[in-house]
Amino acid sequence: MKEFHLERYDGFFEAICRLSRVEDCRRFFEDICTIKEIEDISGRLDVARLLREGKSYQEVSKLTGASTATISRVNKCLNYGAGGYALVLDPEEEKNG
Repeated sequence: MKEFHLERYDGFFEAICRLSRVEDCRRFFEDICTIKEIEDISGRLDVARLLREGKSYQEVSKLTGASTATISRVNKCLNYGAGGYALVLDPEEEKNG
Protein backbone atom coordinates (compact mmCIF):
# COMPACT_ATOMS: atom_id res chain seq x y z
CA MET A 1 0.00 0.00 0.00
CA LYS A 2 1.30 3.44 -0.92
CA GLU A 3 2.28 5.58 2.06
CA PHE A 4 0.45 8.90 2.16
CA HIS A 5 2.27 11.99 3.47
CA LEU A 6 0.05 15.05 3.78
CA GLU A 7 3.12 17.22 4.41
CA ARG A 8 3.81 17.16 0.68
CA TYR A 9 0.63 19.23 0.24
CA ASP A 10 1.58 21.95 2.73
CA GLY A 11 1.76 24.56 -0.04
CA PHE A 12 -1.91 23.88 -0.80
CA PHE A 13 -2.88 24.05 2.88
CA GLU A 14 -0.88 27.25 3.35
CA ALA A 15 -2.71 28.80 0.39
CA ILE A 16 -6.05 28.02 2.03
CA CYS A 17 -4.87 29.58 5.30
CA ARG A 18 -4.23 32.85 3.46
CA LEU A 19 -7.94 33.12 2.68
CA SER A 20 -9.72 35.06 5.40
CA ARG A 21 -13.09 35.85 3.80
CA VAL A 22 -15.83 33.49 2.64
CA GLU A 23 -15.92 35.25 -0.74
CA ASP A 24 -12.18 34.64 -1.20
CA CYS A 25 -12.61 30.95 -0.31
CA ARG A 26 -15.53 30.67 -2.70
CA ARG A 27 -13.48 32.17 -5.55
CA PHE A 28 -10.44 29.98 -4.85
CA PHE A 29 -12.39 26.73 -4.61
CA GLU A 30 -14.47 27.63 -7.66
CA ASP A 31 -11.22 27.89 -9.63
CA ILE A 32 -9.45 24.85 -8.17
CA CYS A 33 -12.30 22.34 -7.73
CA THR A 34 -15.20 21.11 -9.77
CA ILE A 35 -18.68 21.87 -8.49
CA LYS A 36 -19.05 18.14 -7.74
CA GLU A 37 -15.91 18.18 -5.57
CA ILE A 38 -17.18 21.19 -3.63
CA GLU A 39 -20.58 19.51 -3.22
CA ASP A 40 -18.91 16.31 -1.95
CA ILE A 41 -16.70 18.11 0.59
CA SER A 42 -19.55 20.34 1.74
CA GLY A 43 -21.80 17.30 2.02
CA ARG A 44 -19.30 15.50 4.26
CA LEU A 45 -19.26 18.50 6.57
CA ASP A 46 -23.08 18.45 6.69
CA VAL A 47 -22.96 14.73 7.53
CA ALA A 48 -20.45 15.36 10.33
CA ARG A 49 -22.57 18.16 11.77
CA LEU A 50 -25.70 15.98 11.79
CA LEU A 51 -23.86 13.02 13.34
CA ARG A 52 -22.56 15.36 16.05
CA GLU A 53 -26.18 16.36 16.70
CA GLY A 54 -26.97 12.69 17.36
CA LYS A 55 -28.86 11.93 14.16
CA SER A 56 -28.99 8.30 13.01
CA TYR A 57 -27.42 7.12 9.75
CA GLN A 58 -30.92 6.87 8.25
CA GLU A 59 -31.81 10.43 9.28
CA VAL A 60 -28.51 11.76 7.95
CA SER A 61 -28.97 9.92 4.66
CA LYS A 62 -32.49 11.26 4.27
CA LEU A 63 -31.44 14.85 5.07
CA THR A 64 -28.27 14.92 2.96
CA GLY A 65 -28.66 12.21 0.34
CA ALA A 66 -25.31 10.78 1.45
CA SER A 67 -24.74 7.04 1.14
CA THR A 68 -24.32 4.94 4.27
CA ALA A 69 -20.73 4.30 3.14
CA THR A 70 -20.00 8.05 3.19
CA ILE A 71 -21.78 8.47 6.52
CA SER A 72 -19.79 5.58 7.99
CA ARG A 73 -16.51 7.03 6.75
CA VAL A 74 -17.30 10.46 8.21
CA ASN A 75 -18.35 8.86 11.50
CA LYS A 76 -15.06 6.94 11.61
CA CYS A 77 -13.17 10.21 11.10
CA LEU A 78 -15.20 11.89 13.84
CA ASN A 79 -14.34 9.11 16.28
CA TYR A 80 -10.83 8.08 15.27
CA GLY A 81 -9.53 10.70 12.84
CA ALA A 82 -7.09 13.56 13.17
CA GLY A 83 -9.64 15.91 14.76
CA GLY A 84 -10.13 18.02 11.66
CA TYR A 85 -13.92 17.99 11.82
CA ALA A 86 -13.77 19.13 15.45
CA LEU A 87 -11.65 22.11 14.43
CA VAL A 88 -14.46 23.47 12.30
CA LEU A 89 -17.50 22.07 14.14
CA ASP A 90 -16.32 22.92 17.66
CA PRO A 91 -13.79 25.75 17.22
CA GLU A 92 -14.18 27.09 20.77
CA GLU A 93 -13.79 23.63 22.32
CA GLU A 94 -10.55 23.09 20.37
CA LYS A 95 -9.16 26.46 21.53
CA ASN A 96 -9.94 25.68 25.16
CA GLY A 97 -8.88 22.01 24.96
